Amino acid sequence: MRTTEDAEGFDGEASNTSMISGASSPYQPTTEPVLSRNVLGGISCFVVTGVLLLIFCLNLHTKVPHVNWSLTDLVNTAASTFFFFLSSLVLACINHNTGAEIAAVIFGFLVTGVYGVNSFLAVRRWRRGNGCQGAAQTSEYMRARTASRGEMEARPELA
Repeated sequence: MRTTEDAEGFDGEASNTSMISGASSPYQPTTEPVLSRNVLGGISCFVVTGVLLLIFCLNLHTKVPHVNWSLTDLVNTAASTFFFFLSSLVLACINHNTGAEIAAVIFGFLVTGVYGVNSFLAVRRWRRGNGCQGAAQTSEYMRARTASRGEMEARPELA
């Protein structure tokens, strides 16, 4: 016949009744649960920048002339600079001095610097008006120049 101690478990194993009743058991969790983190902010900057890079590399921006691509690039890089700087600053302030957090702060400020330089270049490009509108003006200039050459050849007295 078994005693109540034997009914709890035998051979050093915990029984189901001790787990359900909430009694102290050697199978208690030893780590704290990890809270889910929202990584959408950093990934969205990466995706938007990647899409714009693809559009510019494949010259797709010339196919859509009614979008001011210089301003679009300027807004993307300026917003990314601001958000990366803000998130790096917050992480630097609440840093727990772990290796991963220190690396994240360093790379965050490096990315902020790169986006900052790109923002500066985007402002210069936007002020010059070197967007898709500039490409349209260049093609009109070339068409007018070609037409004027044809007129000059048709009138030999001007040559």
